[in-house]
Amino acid sequence: MFKILNSSTKTYFIIEKVNSFINYLCVLILILGLAFSLFWSPIDYIQGNSVRIMYVHVPAAWISLACFGVMGFFSILNFIFKTKTFGLISKSLAPLGFMFCIIAIVTGSLWGQPTWGTWWVWDARLTSMIILGIFYFIYIMSWKLISNKKIANNSSSIIAIIGLINLPIIKFSVDWWATLHQTSSIKILSSNTMHYSMLIPLLIMFLGLSLYSLAIFFMKYKIEIIKLKNERLDKI
Repeated sequence: MFKILNSSTKTYFIIEKVNSFINYLCVLILILGLAFSLFWSPIDYIQGNSVRIMYVHVPAAWISLACFGVMGFFSILNFIFKTKTFGLISKSLAPLGFMFCIIAIVTGSLWGQPTWGTWWVWDARLTSMIILGIFYFIYIMSWKLISNKKIANNSSSIIAIIGLINLPIIKFSVDWWATLHQTSSIKILSSNTMHYSMLIPLLIMFLGLSLYSLAIFFMKYKIEIIKLKNERLDKI
């Protein structure tokens, strides 16, 4: 696997073959997910139609957490194996994760106003999500502002690794502290409190947005491969 990742030419052609299929599948699943979310899923008896914001808010939050988790993992591998590939994977994921982090915060605010009666509160979950956004921003800026690629790679990797500490805080914040944000309705190790009529559309939207994320990541990673090739040609 590492040999394939380190071979930019092979990786580029593999991405070209896979990406078109992912694009078509992503569109189909998102159409299905939006149809379920907007028309076929029931109205919440307390929140009314505002509950439909959940179908974007929750997947966006999950994807932003997942992206940063993968960035941190590959940043650790970057220090272990000393290869540019892992840094480029993290670099390609960062703008995507940052975008979904912003979407999660904005949709959460839109959902919070009719549900809680306020656009924003500085409780543990919301504050830790803001901190995640700050880590994303600092990571992206480290690549843009540091001209030396090796230093930028190492600096951004350190930022991503430190930022991993925030992920369990986000996850368990509603359990560790008394917050306005509701506790998790979907649990892997115990029974879910969400009805299947809402859970199924939510999972379909998560799958569709995950495929969208994968397609965008591949596009961004292809750009990074092209940049890397151009740098190598300039040195010849």
